[in-house]
Amino acid sequence: MALEFPSDAWVKALGEGLNASNGYRAAAKKWEGDLIFVVEKGGVLSDDAYLYLDLWHGDCRDAYALADAGAKSSEFTLSAPLATWQQVITGQLDPIKAIMTKKLGLKGPMTKILKSPRAALELVKCAGELDTNWPS
Repeated sequence: MALEFPSDAWVKALGEGLNASNGYRAAAKKWEGDLIFVVEKGGVLSDDAYLYLDLWHGDCRDAYALADAGAKSSEFTLSAPLATWQQVITGQLDPIKAIMTKKLGLKGPMTKILKSPRAALELVKCAGELDTNWPS
């Protein structure tokens, strides 16, 4: 069954997928940090959506949707419109290039992300493997 993006069920499934992925575990074994994906309102989305991931040495310790931007602080925040998230998650747009070209807005230390590009790619790979229902 397809999971609605962006939703609590979708981000929880991503957390489970990350924990089941040997590729992600190996790529992110030195990664420490939590992040929030902000899906910006516009088009079919009447409000911003916030998805939280707590990532620690190849494990996803927690994953859930947030009610609002102030509900949780994180080391990293990545923000973009729905269309950009769809391009990244479906593999049409490289996440590192999206950050570098500012298609994905980043708050947090860029150098830390650049030290673990494979972890970012494996995270996106896991997201791309989810049966996702994109809003239209």
